[in-house]
Amino acid sequence: MTRLIRFAWIAGVAALVALIAWAGAEPVARAFAAAGWGCVAVVCLLRAVAVAGAGIGWFVLFPRGLRPAALTCVVVRFVREGGNAFLPFGNVGGNVIGARALILRGVAASLAAASIVVDVLAQAVTQGIFAIAGLATLAAIGAASGVGTTVAIVVACAVPALFGFYALQRPFGRRFVKSVATRMAGERAWASLGAVDALYARLDAIYANRANLLAAAAIHLTFWFVGALEVWAILAFMGLPGGYPEALAIESLTQAIRGAAFAIPGALGVQEGGLIALCAIFGLPPDVAIAMSLIKRVPDVVLGLPSLIYWQVLEGRTFFGGRRIADGTRNP
Repeated sequence: MTRLIRFAWIAGVAALVALIAWAGAEPVARAFAAAGWGCVAVVCLLRAVAVAGAGIGWFVLFPRGLRPAALTCVVVRFVREGGNAFLPFGNVGGNVIGARALILRGVAASLAAASIVVDVLAQAVTQGIFAIAGLATLAAIGAASGVGTTVAIVVACAVPALFGFYALQRPFGRRFVKSVATRMAGERAWASLGAVDALYARLDAIYANRANLLAAAAIHLTFWFVGALEVWAILAFMGLPGGYPEALAIESLTQAIRGAAFAIPGALGVQEGGLIALCAIFGLPPDVAIAMSLIKRVPDVVLGLPSLIYWQVLEGRTFFGGRRIADGTRNP
């Protein structure tokens, strides 16, 4: 796994450097300078709003009476985002870190895990809707291309996977997981089976409240569309043509491409390549696309690194304080 992580980082960085060299470092630097640091600040602000909104969408999922503070969900959502930006298999690792941080803030482990599982599904479904909106926008403005077709195929292939992920969270999934645990651990599986039952009880409680689910999905979908303002702002600061529809198409399909490249840290190189292809549809040159990608990566660092440091502070307090964590266990 360590070798795989190193390879993923090296491959991503190498791809990014190669694309910058291909487009020309000087033109990329000029495009970045044309946007200016004011643009970077606006993009960071918009990203912070979008991540905070996603945290509120997560908060809404919790059953009443078991909800942590809204601020806790927002802060830990930034931790998840930091993990997504810097870790290979970010959509997995970032969420595991988020569950751990939530537990360290006093939420029961089963509830923390269940809430993130449902939140990930809600985000994936709404991201699919967002991608479809981007494809529809491309078609409406007469800019459909091979890239759009590729993304459409990816979205179509993701639908069965989402249904399967949902099915694993329902009674069938409980039986399947317990069967696998029993076969792997034999008589020693009783402890893990208790954890499985606790997790599925929390999942049942979350899914029982349809109003919360719909509210969470609506919030997530809203803030996917807010994210498109990043591209709109970059184009505006660069003085380039393009309104919100173009920004929506670029952002939604970029997010779909990033999701498909989940094994690479921060989708390094993949995001840049995707933006080059998408921006070309609207007549924007590669140097602009790469500069746009680099600007969009600044919030990953500005918001992600402090969030991961905060997680480490939580771990340190628990470790050195020897405090009990959720579900009655004691930190080693």
